[in-house]
Amino acid sequence: MNRCRSRSLFMFALRKCLSRRVYRDGYRRYYCSGSFTKDQNRVMNLKSKLASGPSLQDFMKSSDQKSYELREEYEEHYIPESTESAYSRKVYFEIYGCQMNVNDTEIASSILQKAGYSRTRELPEADVVLLVTCSVREKAEQTIWNRLKQLTALKKRRTKHETPLKIGVLGCMAERLKTELLEREKLVDVLAGPDAYRDLPRLLSIAHGGQRASNVLLSLEETYADVMPVHQTLQGHSAFVSIMRGCDNMCSYCIVPFTRGRERSRPISSILEEVRMLSDQGVKEVTLLGQNVNSYRDLSEEQFSSSEVNTQLSRGFKTIYRTRQGGFRFADLLDRVSLIDPDIRIRFTSPHPKDFPDEVLQLIQERKNICKQIHLPAQSGSSRVLHAMRRGYTREAYLELVGNIRKIIPGVSLSSDFITGFCGETKEDHEQTLSLLREVGYNVGFLFAYSMRKKTHAYHRLQDDVPAAVKQQRLEDLITVFREEAAKVNRALIGSTQLVLVEGDSKRSSEELCGRNDGNVKVIFPKTDLPVQPGKPQTVSITPGDYVLVKITSANSQSLRGHALIHSSVSKTKT
Repeated sequence: MNRCRSRSLFMFALRKCLSRRVYRDGYRRYYCSGSFTKDQNRVMNLKSKLASGPSLQDFMKSSDQKSYELREEYEEHYIPESTESAYSRKVYFEIYGCQMNVNDTEIASSILQKAGYSRTRELPEADVVLLVTCSVREKAEQTIWNRLKQLTALKKRRTKHETPLKIGVLGCMAERLKTELLEREKLVDVLAGPDAYRDLPRLLSIAHGGQRASNVLLSLEETYADVMPVHQTLQGHSAFVSIMRGCDNMCSYCIVPFTRGRERSRPISSILEEVRMLSDQGVKEVTLLGQNVNSYRDLSEEQFSSSEVNTQLSRGFKTIYRTRQGGFRFADLLDRVSLIDPDIRIRFTSPHPKDFPDEVLQLIQERKNICKQIHLPAQSGSSRVLHAMRRGYTREAYLELVGNIRKIIPGVSLSSDFITGFCGETKEDHEQTLSLLREVGYNVGFLFAYSMRKKTHAYHRLQDDVPAAVKQQRLEDLITVFREEAAKVNRALIGSTQLVLVEGDSKRSSEELCGRNDGNVKVIFPKTDLPVQPGKPQTVSITPGDYVLVKITSANSQSLRGHALIHSSVSKTKT
């Protein structure tokens, strides 16, 4: 009743403010008794301003090139990505974890350089410190927590006359622990997840304004295909090239699908362009990177997206997702990359054992510049544990693959990853892993005690029931057996001649040089001048980035030793 009365009073007051006219059609129409022309002009002016401003599409994120062009066209409507103050600011990177984080740093550096920042290698000079982080294991995260506390103390020691230090966390840890980092601990000013590096200039602009800023959204499309990384590795003679991001395997122990998102591949044309650029710069070794690098599948070009070419898995392996169809496969990419420069050595990591069909193995054998070295992560030697890990294969299938690899690529070097102390692992399971180490014989191994990660399948469905002390003892067992077998494998190379890419001085002596052979094993040898051609008296010194032939005289589980013979190249060396 009261509501109806209020409505009636409102309508009465409204009609008092309006003039009324009755038209021939009998309908009453009301109009404002004020100046209509003045109000109309205001409306027209407002419409004109809205028409010239950005539309809804300008505020929508998209990874296609049209959106980037549109964003640049209306960049004056946003917080500027490069201001005068940005050109005087220096950024310092600290890298933790895998090779993907090295590549991520190069991508972030390129984006910030375009925005006016310069990179410094001296922490005291920095206005911004960015930690590129890893969440695969708890120990890695704890290292970063400790480092953040040290940097916060450094930040507080800066005087009022100095530029305030801004601290940022990039990568997997930013995505996984965003709430703890930004709100609870308040140790950082900026957070950027693996798919948000394009947003770094804006985030830092907000941080320099005195507020905290974050973007940890994962993308189904982002590959940074149009960003040319600023390569800083190994004095310029070796480089990492990212070919895909994310992972769909969903192994029960692994956090990667939750911190880096779904699997997506970078267009092949973009990869080839970057490798050509590196070749022009004199780079001698390129490593293709991805969380599951050999499941690469580029569907970006329609003419190669037919369903005729299906994914081929290693025999006895399976996936939890549907097999992909069409597009450029890893074998196609490896083929094209290897043809760019016959004197660039090609590596790739990290692969999954399921994605090694014969055509990939045969290509590795045929091309001199594709390293005869394969990383083959086993994780466990027990079929029961492998099932709990959701790896998609048994011990027997893995060993069959090892045999097939060695048949197609004689003399191949193998490396692997192993996790000990996984949920429910028994002493018998552990013994089976030790026996796998002995049976295969790896040159290089990455061995870890299991560390449960939130969000993973194991966290929700399994019990972390192996005591820490038992995990540690089993890890020591693995290390002991691995070193014994690696020493045997490396000693078999005594007397051979290895092509070595020189990296620089040995860590233990400035009178020695070190580098890596085709199998990715470290080779140490004395400094000396070498002939460039056989039988010629002219000699030149050895510098980082040179290929030299080294005669191996001794070996242990970690490295080979020998003496250099002559300068050489990949294309000149006999296989």
